[in-house]
Amino acid sequence: MGRPRDLAARRPPPRAVVPRTGLRRRGHSRSERPPGQGGRRQDEDDLASLIELLGAPAHVAASSFGASTALGLATRRPELLRTLTAHEPPLMGIVDDGDRELRPVLQAMEAALDGVLAALRAGEDREGARRFVDEVVIGPGAWERLPERERALLTANASTFADEHGDPDWARLDLARLSAFPGPALLTFGSESPPWFPVIVGKLATALDGRARIRTLPGDGHVPHLTHPDRYAADLTAFIRSIGVRPVAGG
Repeated sequence: MGRPRDLAARRPPPRAVVPRTGLRRRGHSRSERPPGQGGRRQDEDDLASLIELLGAPAHVAASSFGASTALGLATRRPELLRTLTAHEPPLMGIVDDGDRELRPVLQAMEAALDGVLAALRAGEDREGARRFVDEVVIGPGAWERLPERERALLTANASTFADEHGDPDWARLDLARLSAFPGPALLTFGSESPPWFPVIVGKLATALDGRARIRTLPGDGHVPHLTHPDRYAADLTAFIRSIGVRPVAGG
């Protein structure tokens, strides 16, 4: 799970860690776009329903807003998750105002997000998508390096980004409830990612109190499943193998 793109556009890992099924969240490409304000809790409920349909507990791997969704489910329905792998969830709300040394980092992210939302609310979806790529999740010039098909997908799904940010709880997580999640969990961020993601990952790891492993992905940014899919799959395989589950080829 991730955002805001089309699941079909992702390069799947060449070998599955376990039999795999993806969740394309509401408002993304061929998924439904119900009217009215949406919320992350709806995505969490969708994920719960999928896991219950396929058989719980499940190994859940997610990135970006999808990682926020998976973490949210872990606080509400921990029995559904066998393991949790979360890459760079944008949970700015878990960094409180008392962390003075961290506030400049988070303020920079908030300013970048405001720029994206301003473009989207003005009807400039392509510009909003560009700013999201260049200023929030990857870095300057990344938009121009993307294939046009990727840029078109991001533009088509851009309105969902604005809807997600209309949810007052989009960036929040109940860390006290997360602390009850038994794990295991793998929390990752890329060495090339903006500096706010390690801050957020560190807060999550503290809440999990030793039940989470932190891994920096060298040479990666916000989308390791696209930039280095083989290595990302290998990392997931190693994590799941380390807790005594045999990976399954194919899938």
